Amino acid sequence: MAQPQLWRMAHSRFERARGNVGKWVDEHDVPQRWTIQWGPLVFELKRNESGHVGIFPEQAVNWNWLYRRLRANPPARPILNLFAYTGGATLAAALAGAEVVHVDAARNVGGWARRNAEHSGLEGRPIHWIVEDARKFVRRELRRGKTYDGVILDPPSYGHGPRGEAFQFHKDIEPLVRMCFELMDPERGFFLFTCHTPGYGTQQVTRLIHGIRPEIWQYGALKIRMMVIPGTDGRLLPSGMMVRWDALGTPTPSNRS
Repeated sequence: MAQPQLWRMAHSRFERARGNVGKWVDEHDVPQRWTIQWGPLVFELKRNESGHVGIFPEQAVNWNWLYRRLRANPPARPILNLFAYTGGATLAAALAGAEVVHVDAARNVGGWARRNAEHSGLEGRPIHWIVEDARKFVRRELRRGKTYDGVILDPPSYGHGPRGEAFQFHKDIEPLVRMCFELMDPERGFFLFTCHTPGYGTQQVTRLIHGIRPEIWQYGALKIRMMVIPGTDGRLLPSGMMVRWDALGTPTPSNRS
């Protein structure tokens, strides 16, 4: 801890009780909701019982990449964002001019994402807000013969659909990733997959992707790496794994890093 005295200045701290549930303990007055700005995007934040506030800063590098990629190569088809939460990737894609299908199982979280779009001046963009279990939605799209120019996937370790459908990362991730690849345009699509599940590091994620698409190293640009949050002292806080595959990229040895 480079500056331990800063912890005494915290307005509120989260005390975990069990699993992903805990309580917030206030040291100073904290508003029920507040907003922050990331570039042209504005996010509404609030505290919840899982210790989250509605934004994951390690994803900012992916939002930057999405915006640049979609501006350089305007998509002919929509972009699909699964487990889309409060919509960081959705807003970045919409800002770049893409049509986005935003899928999350929690209706209240979908409303939160819509408010972020409004705060960011994107309420008029072509964003389709879908409250649905991600696996059910993907299966239905495959039956319909739909194709997307990009699929974004940020699954939880455990989750529930709107009708109680259980999602367990270790059990369900392989068939879901396989279906996501089937939904993508193989000639111009991209796949952005992030995970925060314990036990899934670089080796495990590489085996997962290679087992589904063993030829993936030979075409497109593939990157598998750890996501981090940089500290003010230069140290990096590990914050999950990222897989980024782009059909329009060029394979190089560095893409395995």
